[in-house]
Amino acid sequence: MEYKFTSENFENEVVKSDIPVLIDFYADWCGPCKMMAPVVEKLAAEYDGRVKVGKVNVDDEQELAAQFRVMSIPYFLILKNGEAVDKAVGAQSQESLEEKLNKVL
Repeated sequence: MEYKFTSENFENEVVKSDIPVLIDFYADWCGPCKMMAPVVEKLAAEYDGRVKVGKVNVDDEQELAAQFRVMSIPYFLILKNGEAVDKAVGAQSQESLEEKLNKVL
């Protein structure tokens, strides 16, 4: 299941999550972000129950984007126990993101 993270649910869904979280910072107008959407969906299904996979729209959630210093999108951030443990900027292969997720599991 793919989550939508906002400033309202971020604390409970991400910071207090008992499993690692992959966040896809994106925007609706971003071509590479659109290209990554099916990959993120696949990861959400593949890692369901082991990793919480969700998205943050940087236009709607500018404070969250600023908090994590998101300068370019897509920007992928992996958090474990509320702490950032890995990141990737730009379009990524599914294998590359899987490798990062498997490291934190």
